[in-house]
Amino acid sequence: MPNTSAVKNQEFARIIESNKIELMAPFHWLALAMKDFGRAPMISLIYGLIFTFIPWSILYLVTVTGNHLVILPSTVAFALIGPMFATGLYDVAWELEKGHEPTLGHSFKSMFRNPVNEWGFAIMLMVIMIAWMRIAALIHALYPNTVNPGLDELITFLTMGTIAGGILLAVVFTLSVFTPQIMMERRVDIMTAVRTSINAVTNNIGAMLVWAGLIITGVVIGFATFAAGFVIIMPILSYASWHAYIAVIKTKKQRNYE
Repeated sequence: MPNTSAVKNQEFARIIESNKIELMAPFHWLALAMKDFGRAPMISLIYGLIFTFIPWSILYLVTVTGNHLVILPSTVAFALIGPMFATGLYDVAWELEKGHEPTLGHSFKSMFRNPVNEWGFAIMLMVIMIAWMRIAALIHALYPNTVNPGLDELITFLTMGTIAGGILLAVVFTLSVFTPQIMMERRVDIMTAVRTSINAVTNNIGAMLVWAGLIITGVVIGFATFAAGFVIIMPILSYASWHAYIAVIKTKKQRNYE
């Protein structure tokens, strides 16, 4: 007779249960993340420099090409696709949680714990990003032709851009907020991770709005400091994302991170 537990763990596109968390729980995740940063400063700074190089490249691209159309989609991509590349930092937080000494080599290896599904997820997000760039180009066609357009002339352009950006932001956030962590720790299929992420967000709309707001605030601060702030901001957001996963997605041995 087959082991029902093993069958359940191998089930494709299942939904892992989630916890109901408090509205202000994301601030606690940030507090835990800051402690992680202090416990592993060198690894955190190395990853922080890597993440800082990405927005510097974006800013350089905008400056060289003079094409401001890439700013918004690049910012969205950095804010939402970027966490997928934080798998190494999730591993650092995981090692600290287990009482182990995190190492750079171990964190790099964690990026290949579930390569097929992680690459599949990356391709899915890239397709969404490309679609967003096309939408941004179409919306730009609504920009007034006058030299100094007034607010009344810009209203259609601004409204369409805000609606499209908001919808895409919500969709990608919902798809990606827990997916990389689930795929890394549990090594499940991409559809199980995505469906679990969607379910967890819809069950905790209030707290997830707060968490999304904190992420956006961190990204804005990072760009406001000409990307220098990302050296610290991105490791902290990555560690906080791990603690968010532990608090929201039910595990065999649930920890109290709410």
